[in-house]
Amino acid sequence: MSEHTFHPESLMMSHGYRPEWSEGAIKCPIFQTSTFVFPTAEQGKAHFEVAYGLRNRRDNEKEGLIYSRINNPDLEILENRLAIWDSAEACAVFESGMGAITTVLLEFLQPGDLLLHSTPLYGGSDHFIRHILPRFGIRTQEFHPNDTEEQLIAQVQASGERLAMVFVETPANPTNALYDLQACRAVADHFSTPERRALVAVDNTYMGPLWQHPIRWGADFSIYSATKYIGGHSDVIAGAVCGSQAHLLRLKALRTFLGNMAGPWTGWLLLRSLETLHVRMERQAATAAHVARFLRSHPNVEQVHYLGFLDPEKDARQYDIFRRQCSSAGAMLAFDVKGGEEAAFRVLNRLKLVKLAVSLGSTESLAQHPDTMTHAGVALDHKRALGITPGMIRLSVGVEHPDDLIWDLQQAML
Repeated sequence: MSEHTFHPESLMMSHGYRPEWSEGAIKCPIFQTSTFVFPTAEQGKAHFEVAYGLRNRRDNEKEGLIYSRINNPDLEILENRLAIWDSAEACAVFESGMGAITTVLLEFLQPGDLLLHSTPLYGGSDHFIRHILPRFGIRTQEFHPNDTEEQLIAQVQASGERLAMVFVETPANPTNALYDLQACRAVADHFSTPERRALVAVDNTYMGPLWQHPIRWGADFSIYSATKYIGGHSDVIAGAVCGSQAHLLRLKALRTFLGNMAGPWTGWLLLRSLETLHVRMERQAATAAHVARFLRSHPNVEQVHYLGFLDPEKDARQYDIFRRQCSSAGAMLAFDVKGGEEAAFRVLNRLKLVKLAVSLGSTESLAQHPDTMTHAGVALDHKRALGITPGMIRLSVGVEHPDDLIWDLQQAML
């Protein structure tokens, strides 16, 4: 019989783990230990040489277990499984999504560099890029969804700065604006030199590992708040980065010294969640389509920001990006209610099934007010220019029955 290539959702049940390693346990146990015993002093030396980058692993040499701040079986198996979704060489898991993002930025940027970033960004990313990176002598410059490759090149050239990285969040939070990753790669390549390649990092949280694969479009990093779809149950905080083996070795080295490694319980919880990732996300996307159609027809709703409503003619460029890059419209949408903040708060306060909370991608539906919550720290004029209005509500659609969610939204907007 010929070899068979399994789909990612099938590999989430067993890839990287063998029951005979742990007394026949069908599921990977929680390795709740701080340190690991070396068989010999020579092997301990060898483990540290590889862990600290003093040499590369030899053929057939495994990365040895040393200390759970450096590596842990739960995290290693999790990282191997997460890498499958993005067809990546390697993955690193962090204690939070912001831990993942900031470690990428700190490792691959240096004083005098320019970071070109999309906007809007998640509030935490926006704050770190605009207010923390400049303290380290790193210049930042934003760009917008409709900026072309040629415009971006001209923009960087006009700045006179040295482009080191393009950081993109697509779809953007909370507007669902899309960015062309092929164009971002082309811009980065334009400013790359034989000595240093400009990198492309993508926050792929909104689409999760299922609906968009940035590495296929030239990105160096696919970054996640694993708290969201990957975790999917509102019970764990984590982050992840997928990319090349060479880049991930550098990230893991910095992670060791920053100490933002995820613990074994986090790893175990995420291993559990990966087993249902595909069915959860597909159900959420299907339900979101029903909810979006209801909202678009409601007389108290001015606008619905949902990828499934992109028009091939009116939204030609955005539609083209969506058609190429995304395999689904996803389960995130935002809508503007008539009456501004007062009306939005009234809707949020009347919800019964949908929970009023930040975060996204979980089994339960969540609604929040971006203007005063997740994007509260973004300058007012900047929010308005981006279309984040006082009447906007962001909705993360869960796995509830669509009829129940529609009933809840209907009664909240009476």
